[in-house]
Amino acid sequence: MKPTIALVGRPNVGKSTLFNRLTKSRDALVADMPGLTRDRHYGHGKIGNKPYLCVDTGGFEPVADDGIMHEMARQTLQAIDEADAVIFLVDARVGMTPQDKLIANRLRQLDRPVRLAVNKAEGMAPNVVTAEFYELALGEPWPISSAHGEGVRGLIDSILAGFDVEVDEAEVKHPKFAIIGRPNVGKSTLVNAILGEERVIAFDQPGTTRDSIYIDFERGDQKYTIIDTAGVRKSGKVNEAIEKFSVVKTMKAIEDANVVVLVLDARQDVAEQDAHIAGFALEAGRAMVVAVNKWEGLDLYTRDQVKRDIGRKLSFLDFARFHHISALEGQGVGDLFASINAAYAAAMAKLPTPRLTRALQLATEKQQPPRVGLMRPKMKYAHQGGMNPPVVVVHGTSLDGVPASYWRYLEHSFLKMFKLQGTPLRVQFKKADNPFDMKPGEFKPDRIGAMRGEKKPVKVARHGSQGPNPPKAGKPKRPTIKKG
Repeated sequence: MKPTIALVGRPNVGKSTLFNRLTKSRDALVADMPGLTRDRHYGHGKIGNKPYLCVDTGGFEPVADDGIMHEMARQTLQAIDEADAVIFLVDARVGMTPQDKLIANRLRQLDRPVRLAVNKAEGMAPNVVTAEFYELALGEPWPISSAHGEGVRGLIDSILAGFDVEVDEAEVKHPKFAIIGRPNVGKSTLVNAILGEERVIAFDQPGTTRDSIYIDFERGDQKYTIIDTAGVRKSGKVNEAIEKFSVVKTMKAIEDANVVVLVLDARQDVAEQDAHIAGFALEAGRAMVVAVNKWEGLDLYTRDQVKRDIGRKLSFLDFARFHHISALEGQGVGDLFASINAAYAAAMAKLPTPRLTRALQLATEKQQPPRVGLMRPKMKYAHQGGMNPPVVVVHGTSLDGVPASYWRYLEHSFLKMFKLQGTPLRVQFKKADNPFDMKPGEFKPDRIGAMRGEKKPVKVARHGSQGPNPPKAGKPKRPTIKKG
């Protein structure tokens, strides 16, 4: 098992910066703003051949009784309970504070190793910067700089020395699905309902989640990764720089996921922003499941109106499965996994070339492509060009002018013939080269000779010649007959 190392400390002491350095990533949002990180954020790291799991936590306020800070403190305490070791970060520039003493009193009661790291110590004398922190009675302070990496390697080596660390096993691919939607539609509540615990902060305030949180878990014998994302508002309403970075993180989470679960609020009208978010996921080619949340307590007439509204405004998501759930009460949440598994299987499906070619022939026999000028596009065969989403490459001639309507017709035909539920499909056309479409004096390899392994080029004849090597004019010479 990998040891789990939790990063704990006051707000704005550099925990997220240290997390990014330990995981060699930029997964955690970093800014000169207290209270930016709110949920527990997990990441994998490795020093030499020793792997570990790192946990970034929000600013620890032990005396907070309510509000966001209280929820952040609960998340930090849970991370401490799960951890095998704790790094307590303090700020060398600010010095020791009363809040540091309260946190140290809590950490001294643990039965696991705690390392006191004095951060932001670059350019300062180590003995001077650590002197006052001996009062916390947590052992020898380690002067480090999470921004510059000074002292970080020695700190982690000292922690991992007390554990028998196993070598990393090869990672097995498993479904990753992102929970996306507008702010305050119940995304974090849905994540907690799926995990069966208060893993992320669910608060009745838009914008509670600021970062994309990746969580590994198992359901039955199947491993999953769920990604809780920040709510995406209209670009005109995004003013804070932090919120802009949160939107970027959400877009990156969609790119990383295999399946996205679009959460809608049944108690609000389907807004234009819902269609924009769904459109971005569709452009990214991600398989999709739609969860209509807050379904409890609605009468039959309202439910019917909501279904009609969604069907009209999100008609381009006809390939996705729709579920009506209540994340707060847990109704219908378990049914999402059947659709997530089906969408993942469809997105990662392998399509044999013979079956694709046969499906192409059936589609063109049923509906031929329209003429382009004097020519009708001729589609010869098809093969798979990628997965997540499935890409079908169609080869033929005169494919430049195939209209978008016929493009969509082929996409729906392939989806229907291969029974791919929950994923979009892309069709690409590849026009065959014309061997006679060459300029005078241009060299092209002889195709037949290339099939035989020959590399001799064929030169195209100029106007007036009789081929690549025209005979000379005049009488042909008589063959010489040798006597004897």
